Amino acid sequence: MTMGAVTEAGSRAVPRLHDREWQLRAKCRNGDPSLFFHPDGERGRARKRRQQLAREVCAGCPVARECGAYSISFQEAFGTWGGLSEDDRRRYLETVRAP
Repeated sequence: MTMGAVTEAGSRAVPRLHDREWQLRAKCRNGDPSLFFHPDGERGRARKRRQQLAREVCAGCPVARECGAYSISFQEAFGTWGGLSEDDRRRYLETVRAP
């Protein structure tokens, strides 16, 4: 998911964020959470590879847009949500908060 896709979700996704019913349709719902949340100390190639695998799951998910919007709205500190890593969300929030 690109930052543009999250932006496009905009206000359309926000009303649905609070009920979280969309999570029941997530492709990752029954998957291994370690793919989406890094272990302590993970860095470099291992982290990039895991994040890429998580993004591949998210790319085929019917609720990736809602998931990404949720992670930004609630400022999720950890994990890959809707194809967005912690760093992706941090950079996005920095750009929208910039004067």
